[in-house]
Amino acid sequence: MICTLTARRLKSGEYEQFREAWDPSAAGADALSGWTRIFHCRDVEDPDVVISFGLFDGTLEQLRAAQERLRRVDQVDRIGPHVEQELLDGSFEVVEELRP
Repeated sequence: MICTLTARRLKSGEYEQFREAWDPSAAGADALSGWTRIFHCRDVEDPDVVISFGLFDGTLEQLRAAQERLRRVDQVDRIGPHVEQELLDGSFEVVEELRP
């Protein structure tokens, strides 16, 4: 499993515009195939700081193909006007899962 994670500081008050621009529905019905869950999290102290992460059930090659189907490059271009700063962006192999 791979976790895709991006942390961003949005322009003040632009979460709703960011979220609308992030929406992958224009890429088609199977755009999110492979992802088991996707989250957007807002900092409780600063709601303009947003962490977006998803859990992808597949290999790195399958992830790259899924990101192409998603049109990730276009998605990043769409959200760009609402982002002040990208703090972190990457794909991380899940090596351990802890459950209470």
